[in-house]
Amino acid sequence: MLLRQFTRAPNNMNLIRRIATNAILKNQTVTTNIDYNQLVLVDVNDKNGYATVTLNRPPVNSFNLELMMALSRALDQVERNNSRGMILTSIIPNIFSTGFDIRELYQADERRLREFWSVLQDCWFKLYGSTYPTAASINGHNPAAGCFFALCCEYRAMVRNSKLGISGARLGISIPLPMIYTMRSVISTRQTELALTTGTLFTSDDALKVGLIDDIATDRSDAFAKCEAFLDRFKDIPPVSRGYTKRSVRQKDMEEIAANRQRDTDEFVRAVLNPEAQSSFAAFLGK
Repeated sequence: MLLRQFTRAPNNMNLIRRIATNAILKNQTVTTNIDYNQLVLVDVNDKNGYATVTLNRPPVNSFNLELMMALSRALDQVERNNSRGMILTSIIPNIFSTGFDIRELYQADERRLREFWSVLQDCWFKLYGSTYPTAASINGHNPAAGCFFALCCEYRAMVRNSKLGISGARLGISIPLPMIYTMRSVISTRQTELALTTGTLFTSDDALKVGLIDDIATDRSDAFAKCEAFLDRFKDIPPVSRGYTKRSVRQKDMEEIAANRQRDTDEFVRAVLNPEAQSSFAAFLGK
């Protein structure tokens, strides 16, 4: 289970207790009156033209449909603004994201579940396929969907003593194609297979060794500064040619997902609704 992985680090015990009791079981509810501009904040630095996209769904930034839609809209805004680069981060101390909101998956309405996955695919196309430089300032623990979106970026700096990985296998969920392709674009196919089939959550040191992150930061400010330094590397590179090259490198993955989008959605829905996964969700939620 996800929480058991975290609790192997003694310093994380109080954090995990707070996440489990206060967030997952009590606070993460689905609402209908949503201000999407507040769920994901977009701020543009007028001096360097970099956009900061900040996840803002306290207490743990777990992804429900509304947060996913807010991220999609934020990425549209970054594209419209012709930003020179983007940094994806979180407003919450010590947590980037805890992944999917399990309440979206447990006893899920199939129609909403399909919309949920369709919006995730939209986010993936927009972020993975973006032409501007992207970086993830990972200010804390980052399993599952949070890790996935960070891997979509070109560079990742993570605060020390944090963990990240795609841990769906531990909840009985087969890993969808976009997540497989994205991790495989960062580390080797063999390492991707091992990481995803074991549901490994990597420490910051191990994530650096395997190549899932590019640098370890002392704190959130240091992580953000490292991301800005990465974006600065492209100041003198013509953006059109750079963007074309990036898209060309990633084009095959995008074409394969586009061609198999419906199948990918069907397989995700089937994986989530299977009894084994539902039992895991129920246990996770204390049902």
